[in-house]
Order: sequence, then structure tokens, then C-alpha cells
Amino acid sequence: MTTVYIIIILVCFILSAYFSATETAFTTVNKIRLKSKADDGDKKARLILKLADNYDRLLTTILIGNNIVNILASSLATLVFIRWCNGDENLGSTLSTIVTTVLVLIFGEITPKGLAKEFPEGFCRFSAPIINAISIVLTPVNFLFSMWKKLIGKLFRSKEDNTITDDELITMVEEAEHEGGINAQESDLIKSAITFNDLEAKDILVPRVDMVAVDCNASVKEVENIFLDTRYSRLPVYKETVDNIIGILHEKDFIKQREDKEFSIEKAAKPAIFVVASTKIGAVLQLLQKNKSHMAIVSGEFGDVLGIVTMEDILEELVGEIWDEHDEVQSDISETSENEFKVLGSTSLADFCDYFDTGDIDSESSTVGGWVMDMLGKVPVMGDEITYENLQITVVKTEFRRITELKVVKLPADEEEE
Repeated sequence: MTTVYIIIILVCFILSAYFSATETAFTTVNKIRLKSKADDGDKKARLILKLADNYDRLLTTILIGNNIVNILASSLATLVFIRWCNGDENLGSTLSTIVTTVLVLIFGEITPKGLAKEFPEGFCRFSAPIINAISIVLTPVNFLFSMWKKLIGKLFRSKEDNTITDDELITMVEEAEHEGGINAQESDLIKSAITFNDLEAKDILVPRVDMVAVDCNASVKEVENIFLDTRYSRLPVYKETVDNIIGILHEKDFIKQREDKEFSIEKAAKPAIFVVASTKIGAVLQLLQKNKSHMAIVSGEFGDVLGIVTMEDILEELVGEIWDEHDEVQSDISETSENEFKVLGSTSLADFCDYFDTGDIDSESSTVGGWVMDMLGKVPVMGDEITYENLQITVVKTEFRRITELKVVKLPADEEEE
């Protein structure tokens, strides 16, 4: 009889290992990869997804099975050890508890779960038909437990938001990059897409002081020179003041019509698209696509012109800087010597924080130049200096009362502490 008990105990340990491994495998399996295989006609993948989608039923089946075999193994082990101890129940029970606990931990929990975590999909494929059959057999018990769960759910309603946030998605992308599932370029593109609509027009606009516009009363020669000097293909057209933009002049239209005797810049200009500074760039992109345009004028709360946003500016937020053969390639941040850097004032404050690993900086300004001006609390002049964490920041160039270039020096650790 003892031999039969030992055989049953061994079977119970094997089943305990199976249930433990199944739980871990279904928790860690890559469901996105399985969905792709299921769409390609993989029946096993479909079954795994079906079980995973009803995880409460699956978990209940696993826990019921695991507890049954563990309790049965423990009970039979107690009988065996009492017999081996010549009927001494106290000694037999104590030895049984110690030995069974150690064996269950090693062979019923730690080892199978570790292996299942290493090969989750392979184990799910092996386990799915078996656990599905067990789940069907335990349907009445699963039903009772599901009713109990609903009752508990009504008594203790959770107020937690289970939706996935942008930060969680970015963390998932970083994990995928770290594990080698995607490369750095793909990771950057996905993260840019996730954070894309968090940006507003004011975050990416070309400011008014950098904006090149043309007076509607300018001569053909003046407009021609502006197109040649700037190499732009589109120019905003204003009447009397830049705050009164009346349209967008396209270089192609200008070239075609400039020889006409009745040529007028105002008539040649196409209607301008206006957006407010707080418009999300996703909405700006849709507006530009709808109107088949490449440029939008950004207006302030008083109707003044703050700057322009182009299709290229928006796309660069997704794919990075786009240079053509006429652009002068200029890095926002470049290392000039050891621990010394040149930073353009127009550099995104978020990019600055990432580059120098400063953590998020709380500022209403979206550029480094604007942030430094806020820190200075005055109109900047060449030579103005601030210190932030381990960075010594000096104003190198200014233009139109704004910062165009900065020098950033990383301070040694001892100076930072002082």
C-alpha cells in the first residue's frame, strides 16, 4: 500500500509542477506574437488566446487543480511518514510537513515556474489542450467561483484606472528595445508616435522673429530676391503689418504669374490657414491635409501672429530632423570639448533634459532659451550665467532680445557639491 501512495504522491508532484508552470506560461506569453500567428491560421495559438482572454476561468481551474494535488500529496505523505515512524503521529506529521514543503517548493513551484518563464509559448502550446479539457470538467466549480467573484466585486468596487497610459506604453517599448525585439531607431519612432499628440502648435512653431514674410505691396524683384535668398517655397503675405496675414504665396505660382501685366501678390497668394497656439499638432496635421496645404499661421489670444507651423515641422517630431540639399546642417547640441557643449537657444527643453539627464524641468517655456530667460528674470545679454544642478550655462549669443546660443559646462562632482 505504501508503494501505491508513493506513486500517487509522485503523480501529484508532477501535476503540481504542471499547474504552476501553466500559470506562469500564460502570464508571460507574448500575446501580440500569438495573435499574429492566430491570424495566420495557427489553431494552437487561437486556443491559447481563447484561454488567456478568459483568464479568470483559467486561473480558477489552475488554482483548483493545484490545491487538490498539493493537499492530496500532503495527506498521503503524512500517512506514509507515520508508517515509517512506527505509528508516531507527531513525528510522522512533522517530517511529512518539512519534506513535502521543500519538495513542493523546489519541484512544484520554483523549478517549473522558472522553466515556463524561459519558454512560455512552447509550454502554452503543450499545456493548452490539457488545461482546456480540465477547465471543461471543472465547469460547475468554475461557475460557482465566478459567481463568488462577482459578489466580491460588487462589495469591493475598485476605483483604479486600468487603462494603459502613455508612460506605460513607452516603458513597454523600452523593454522591447532592451530585449532586442526592436532596434533603437524603431523604438524612437514608436515613442515619438506615442507622445506626438501631446505637443501643441506653440511647441514646434517657427517664432515670429524668425519668420520670413513678404509685404503684399512688394515689387516682383523684391519677392524674387526673398525666394532666392531664403530658398523657401512658400512665404506668408501680410498687409501693412505682419499681424495681418492675408495669404500664402507659393514660389511656383509666383514664377508662373510674375510676367503678367496685372500680376498682384495679393491675388496670387492662396488663403492662409490659422490655428491657435494650443492646437494639438495632430489636429494641425489633419487640417493641413484636409486643405492640401503645407503651412499654418499660429495666432495668439489677441489675434497677433506668434509664428508659423509647417508640415515639415510636424513630420520632424515623428522622424527627426529632415535636411534637404539647401539646408545648413546644424545640431541643436554639440560637444565642443570635454564636458563643454554648444546649445542652440531654440533647442527643445525636453531634448535638453534627455541629453544632460537632468530629469524633467518645470517651466512654461518649451525651449532652452526661454527657460534660461525665465531663470535670469530679465532680458538676456551676452555673458549672463546660471547654474542648474551640475550644469553651468552661459549666454553666448542673443538676437532680438532672445537667446540664440548657449555654452553649457558640466561641473565636476566636487564643484557641484560646493
